[in-house]
Amino acid sequence: MMNTKHSIRIGLSMLMLAGIVGCSDSDPATQNYEVTVTNLSNSQPLSPLALALHSQSYKGWTIGEPAGPGLEQLAEGGDNTQFLSDAVAERVFATFSGDGVVTPGASDRIDVSVNSSTELRLTVATMLVNTNDAFAGKGGIDLNALALGEQVTMNLPVYDAGTEGNNELAGTIPGPADGGEGFNAARDDVNVVSRHSGVVTNIDGYADSVLDESHRFDTPVARLTVRRVN
Repeated sequence: MMNTKHSIRIGLSMLMLAGIVGCSDSDPATQNYEVTVTNLSNSQPLSPLALALHSQSYKGWTIGEPAGPGLEQLAEGGDNTQFLSDAVAERVFATFSGDGVVTPGASDRIDVSVNSSTELRLTVATMLVNTNDAFAGKGGIDLNALALGEQVTMNLPVYDAGTEGNNELAGTIPGPADGGEGFNAARDDVNVVSRHSGVVTNIDGYADSVLDESHRFDTPVARLTVRRVN
């Protein structure tokens, strides 16, 4: 595994949830994929990846609607445990967690397996830990069109969970830029998921921000590659 674990106050490297797999690799009905996320940012470590394989009916989040409790915990503190538990409760095919923090320039690959399905979809989510509640992700990626050996690559958009104000203040950012608080159950923002507008930083005149120009994400911060191997 290429990623290097960082020590974050909230203990991100310990936040894992085992994949739920319905059959063995030897089962001819099983589909196997390599899911790789590469961190393209300068100074935005990514929290342990959360993956769900599911049907068309599951949605990890919806633009313009409130984030669920699991997404709130992932986006504010990097803990994917509840997000994946919520997915299991909604009867997704399988869930998987990354091994730890994905540092800038590094990648994390998760090998996933699932019984053959005619409506197989993939959802991926990970927090930008040097933010209040930004997460990168993509929901409902259609895997049915991938033939054996084929792959699809895309940049992951960055979303604002809308659960915590983007004040960038000391004590509110869980990543190494601050080492502050992660998840807080109180919601003090717009309470709907939207595309993230980016961070202001102390370089742009916001003197109280603990972030600097290296924490910006005006360009893509993460790239996803999914390859079918069986």
